[in-house]
Amino acid sequence: MTHLADLRKSYERAELDEAASQADPLLQFDQWLKEAIAAEVPEPNAMTVATVASNLRPSTRVVLIKGYDAQGITWYTNYESRKGQEIAGNPYAALQFHWVELERVVRIEGIVEKVGSQESDVYFHSRPLDSRLGAWASPQSEVISGRGVLVANAAKYAAQFLLQPPRPAHWGGYRLKPDNWQFWQGRKSRLHDRLRYTLAADGRWLRERLAP
Repeated sequence: MTHLADLRKSYERAELDEAASQADPLLQFDQWLKEAIAAEVPEPNAMTVATVASNLRPSTRVVLIKGYDAQGITWYTNYESRKGQEIAGNPYAALQFHWVELERVVRIEGIVEKVGSQESDVYFHSRPLDSRLGAWASPQSEVISGRGVLVANAAKYAAQFLLQPPRPAHWGGYRLKPDNWQFWQGRKSRLHDRLRYTLAADGRWLRERLAP
């Protein structure tokens, strides 16, 4: 039997040097995400979202990134879910991407806002029909008596909306506007490369190396 304390891996795939990294963290993220997609790592668009409740207890969940640009990182979900309620009470959140096969981690922190209703509408109507009905069928984060509740709800809304379900008012996009990025590249002997980008008052990014 293998003991957890004995599990070891030497990270030796790549390096992250200040001179070779992008001055703009969004460009560095774009480069790494595209490399993760090209490497066909499992679900390269999956990210962990961390929020904090009013009782100061943090919580995390995995969602899928649906867009990124100079405005921020975008994903879509139920506004009435636990994360939605926590964001409403505390708009600061953190994201993390972990591309295991590339031995890379990206951490992003910032403030979260809802995207505009028109933008949410466009994305909602681009989704497969089953996914659009699922947004109606699932009272996300609420206690339900069994899976039958979801199946019955999906059937009810399919009969009600047929092929044209509208976007529910409780469902839409969030955008995190970063003020802090960290890029981590695994290295040999646990001497990993770790670069942090912090948004300065003048709008420029300060790039610094952190000890791993």
